[in-house]
Amino acid sequence: MEAIMSRTFTAARLAIVHQFLRFGAVGAFGFIVDTAVVYALKASAGLYVAGAVAYVVAATVNWGLNRIWTFRGRSSGRMHRQWALYLTANGLGFVFNRGTFFLLVTVSPLCVQYPVLAIAGGVAIGMFLNFHLARTFVFR
Repeated sequence: MEAIMSRTFTAARLAIVHQFLRFGAVGAFGFIVDTAVVYALKASAGLYVAGAVAYVVAATVNWGLNRIWTFRGRSSGRMHRQWALYLTANGLGFVFNRGTFFLLVTVSPLCVQYPVLAIAGGVAIGMFLNFHLARTFVFR
């Protein structure tokens, strides 16, 4: 049993788990930013535009926090290039995240009334993909 535990919980794996937990904490803060922007803009811009704008704002906040905290020491290159790479790498995450958001807002009256539910669904779908892309392509 001890041999299995030592192979399972290697220092490298624990470091990745630690990074993922930080990434999740940053994502939770990004979720708050995302939600705040959607609620601030939904009356004037509509839910679709509010959702798209909120994604860019939250992704930018998440990039900054991940750069200085989650992946500290793995950040190389110019900031504006890394920011653009982060947004590009998360383009697929965007498709899954906002695709889920738009789908839920389109088909669920409950999500129209409580957009936070649609935001949460999108965040859950995109989180694992975004972590992998950030770790593999942006913060190497």
